Formats: sequence, C-alpha cells, structure tokens
Amino acid sequence: MQSLFEWDFGGCTADLEEIVKRNAAEFAPGIPDTDFMVTLAQGIADKRAKIDEVIVAAAPEWPIEKIAVLNRTILRIGLFELLFGDRKEVPPKVAINEAIELAKSFGGDSGSRFVNGVLGAVYREMGEPGKDQTSKKKEPIDITKLPIDRLIGAVVYTKTGNGVKLALLRDVFGKWTLTKGHLKDEETDTDGVVRKALDEMGAVIIEVKDLLGENEYLANTEDGGKLRKQVRYFLAEAKDGDLRPGESGGIADAKWFTLPEVIDLTMYDDILPIVTKGVNILLGKSS
Repeated sequence: MQSLFEWDFGGCTADLEEIVKRNAAEFAPGIPDTDFMVTLAQGIADKRAKIDEVIVAAAPEWPIEKIAVLNRTILRIGLFELLFGDRKEVPPKVAINEAIELAKSFGGDSGSRFVNGVLGAVYREMGEPGKDQTSKKKEPIDITKLPIDRLIGAVVYTKTGNGVKLALLRDVFGKWTLTKGHLKDEETDTDGVVRKALDEMGAVIIEVKDLLGENEYLANTEDGGKLRKQVRYFLAEAKDGDLRPGESGGIADAKWFTLPEVIDLTMYDDILPIVTKGVNILLGKSS
C-alpha cells in the first residue's frame, strides 16, 4: 500500500519495483522475500486502467482523480485481489475485509465506509463468490516471548524570537510524525538522536534533554517471525534553520511548526501523547 501510494502520488511514472524494494528494505527488513509484493504491485499497475473503470462504475459520483490517493490505492489493491487474484490464496471476502481494515487504520471511518461501499457493490455485482469462504485462523501471539528491537526518536524543537517551533516529518501517507531510527553499534541515545535528526530532517541538535516516553509496535523478523520494536523518545533542542527531508525513503517533507499550528496537524495516535508531553514541558506545564 505504501509503495503504490507513493507511486500514484508521484504520477504513476516512477519505477514501481524500485519503490517496493526500497520501502521493504526501509520499513519491513524482516520480510525474507519481496517477490510477492513486487508481483502484486506490478499486477495492480498493469491492470490499473481496468480497475479504475470498475471504480468509476461503482462510484459514478466520484471522478477517479477526486478520490483521495489513499482510498484510491486501497481500492486498487482490493479490486485486483477480488477480480484478478487467486481466490484460493485470498478469498474474496478476505480481500474486502483486509482492504476495509487498511482504510480504517490509515484513512479513518469515512475512508473505510467509502472503500466498503465500492468493494461491496462490486462484490454483489459479481454474485458474491466464495461468500462462506474465510482465511485460516491465525494462532494468537504471546508478545511477552518476542525479541525486542530498540530504537530512539525525538521531539525536536527550537526557540525563536516569537516562541517555540517543532520540527516534524510528513510521511508518504500525509501524516506528520517524529524522527526515529536504530542506534549504531556502541552509539548512545544522545548520539543517535543527534545523527537521526540531521539525517532525516537536517536539524542540528544543540542538546538532548528529557526522556518523554516509549512506544512499542510489532514488526517482522528475517525468518518470518515477529519482534517488538520499542522506540524511546527524547526532547531535543535544535538550531533554527532550514529543514529538508532525508533521502532514506518514506519521508515527503520536513517542516517547522509553531505550537498553535501543531494542534491542527494529522498525526498517528501513538505519536500524539509523546508530542503533547514535549509541548507541556516546553510550556512549563505538568507532564
């Protein structure tokens, strides 16, 4: 989804295979084989014109170019699996449900309702094939037994004559987030924050201060298993200066925001408490 979103956002002219492999290496290093992702993405690209015709027919009040890029991307994935995929591997209802879950996770309730409506209409028009077919039930994961991968990140700020500004990154999904990444061998948390802030947004850190908190999420390992990624976030002061997005992929923009401006930004739910705590400290409020 991320790679197809980036490809569509750029006008569908870039090398899609290169985008998929770059994003897989950056954001899913534990996946041992990217062939399935490349094949799926390329199949969607090859069938894009036909898929878009189906979208237009199912949602005639929405011209294809007016549909949000994220929703359009999710619809293309769902419709490709629904219309052209192997139903033994991905049953139609599973393809629909997974597309709706993607829309809920990244686009909210309105996006999921739109995706549900379009895919549901196409599914009914197809005669509801495989109506009673479901995917294999997955065994529950005991996260307490998973290995832990530790990262560092920061709420980066600077002081100006007009107050305080925060440095944030915009990813390819249009959400603003914080700089983060792995520590290098023998690197301290402070050194890691300084390096990642410079690499990802061009911010020159003056001082790394308070530990703000820790977030955790699951990721894939090289053998196809799971691990727990834990990110320790710090408050870090930087020099005021121009920002620029890094070249590692997945970052579309880097920008300073005043504290009132931050309120209206779209962020990930797990990032908001970290940013809020940092802002409270900067304002001299209780954390």
